[in-house]
Amino acid sequence: MSDLPIFNPLVLIGVGSSFAFSGLFYQLYKDKKEEIIQLKEIPKFRPDQHLVKVLKASPHRKLQYVAVEGLVQADGEPLASQYIPRCFGVIQKIAVTEHSKIWNGITRTWNSRTSNRKETNNAVPFSLVEPGAYLTDITVKVQSPLDASGCFLERVHQRVRHAQEGLVNVVLEGLGGERPVAQQETEQLLRVGTTMTGFGEVVLEGGTGTTMRLQAPQDGRLYILVPTDYKSFMEKHEGTANMWKVMTAICGISGVSLLVGAVYSSVGRQDGRRG
Repeated sequence: MSDLPIFNPLVLIGVGSSFAFSGLFYQLYKDKKEEIIQLKEIPKFRPDQHLVKVLKASPHRKLQYVAVEGLVQADGEPLASQYIPRCFGVIQKIAVTEHSKIWNGITRTWNSRTSNRKETNNAVPFSLVEPGAYLTDITVKVQSPLDASGCFLERVHQRVRHAQEGLVNVVLEGLGGERPVAQQETEQLLRVGTTMTGFGEVVLEGGTGTTMRLQAPQDGRLYILVPTDYKSFMEKHEGTANMWKVMTAICGISGVSLLVGAVYSSVGRQDGRRG
């Protein structure tokens, strides 16, 4: 029986692996769908009069966990990019990274090393305003944005400077055991005018005004800032769920195909022997 295709170790491994991955991808699909359902249950607002009315009618002038979509606007003077003309933001990160090679006397090889030579972080207070409302007194101040999760900085500048390898420099660097390779400088910004969606707690400041505050929830849920509108944010999650669904189907079909092929081949061999 061991010589039958269905008992071939490679076939068994292929079938088992296909079904195992199919189960894994299906679990990831279920988890993502559950996450999407939970996200859709979160109330979604814009910085407008409707949100102000809802807050005034809410206990303690507060909504515990909502999504707010708006445009980024500096509360004062914005930060100017150090490299891009007429480019302004509210959060800025500038980093200079040095890439070099270190001589290892034991293995007699050059090993790569990356070190941060300089890093500067700047931020100014900013708010979210309703898209299209250029002159408005309705704003949602974003509290402690650096404490929020989410990748909301955009890389606006990157430059790599390669080290010059002259004969004298190579000799001196070799004696020191370190050889510079390149220096990389980058600048990241949260630009003024970026569409942003924030997930967190919203509080009406003063109780009767039109200024609100988005802050980390007190119930332990995630404080999230994403540089996109709410619709695109949900579409991205839906796309991920569909990807896991497709992968589930592909692996499942592959496993079934291998199993059916092996069984068919085994039956064919048995019939041939009987004949």
